[in-house]
Amino acid sequence: MGPGSSGALGADGRDSDGHDAVVLAGGSARRLGGADKPGVRVGGRALLDRVLAACSGAAVTVVVAKPRPTARPVEWAREDPPGAGPVAALDSGLRYTTAAYVVVLSADLPFLDEKTVERLLTALQEAGTEGALLTDSGGRDQPLVAAYRSAALRRELAALRTEHGELTGLPLRRLTGALELTRITDPVASFDCDTWEDIAAARARIREHGHVLDEWITAVKDELGIDLDVDTGTLLDLARDAAHGVARPAAPLTTFLVGYAAAQAKGGPEAVAEAARKATALALRWAAEADDGTAPPPTAPSGTSTETGTGTGTGTGTGTGRGSGSGSETAAPGARPDAG
Repeated sequence: MGPGSSGALGADGRDSDGHDAVVLAGGSARRLGGADKPGVRVGGRALLDRVLAACSGAAVTVVVAKPRPTARPVEWAREDPPGAGPVAALDSGLRYTTAAYVVVLSADLPFLDEKTVERLLTALQEAGTEGALLTDSGGRDQPLVAAYRSAALRRELAALRTEHGELTGLPLRRLTGALELTRITDPVASFDCDTWEDIAAARARIREHGHVLDEWITAVKDELGIDLDVDTGTLLDLARDAAHGVARPAAPLTTFLVGYAAAQAKGGPEAVAEAARKATALALRWAAEADDGTAPPPTAPSGTSTETGTGTGTGTGTGTGRGSGSGSETAAPGARPDAG
């Protein structure tokens, strides 16, 4: 799929040529005191980078804002004049897209993910409407967390330009109000960060027990440029077996070696799973050796025999050697496990 997709429909009626994405990352962020909102970090990642990761399946991603470093490559566009508002910004970004469907997002959505984007596209295609958008916990439409038919957006943008002469300052509802829409309620994915209180709430949520591991793994993959989905449960089980059966430091070292082995094999998730399977089996064998009863008993302290029975000795206390004997001898340890 490339940026020149025609939007042809497959046998199931769905778009067979993918979609594009337009991310609006301008605005003055007045409620953040004029801070650079797209660059504010949640979970160690800029808000804009979090949104770009969520729409990574797009053939073309256009960010309408002043160019800046991003974790993923994008096209850049600016509304004319800068600061002309969301309708003008969307119009500018749409000029760089060609797919039949376009995902339109704001740059301040900390909990948006790829599954939500796919859910919007699927709802749009299955319902046959002109757009599918999320609603927040209060039932309010969120037109910047949505998927649209590109032709419908272009039609209404042209109508607004004819009616008003320009798009500067027009609210988004003037555009989306003319579209036939499908609505999906998702208070989490539609949560946007307009205030510092919102930022604090987002930062607190990703550190909750039920979210922190997924958030961390996603952040690490994004930071390292790794686009690989693996079974984290398998790796965690391996780490547990290595820690319990060998030693605690064996857990991180073993999982590192598994990743290195998979990389050397130039493999994907299957290579990781196979390396993890082998390492897990080894850890279990290692642990089993300590539990099979063949390990030698510990050496007794000097002056004490490990044999049963009574006897006399020259040390203090009563010796435990079978039969009589004198001296402070230490009984020989048992035979080695590999002795014949």
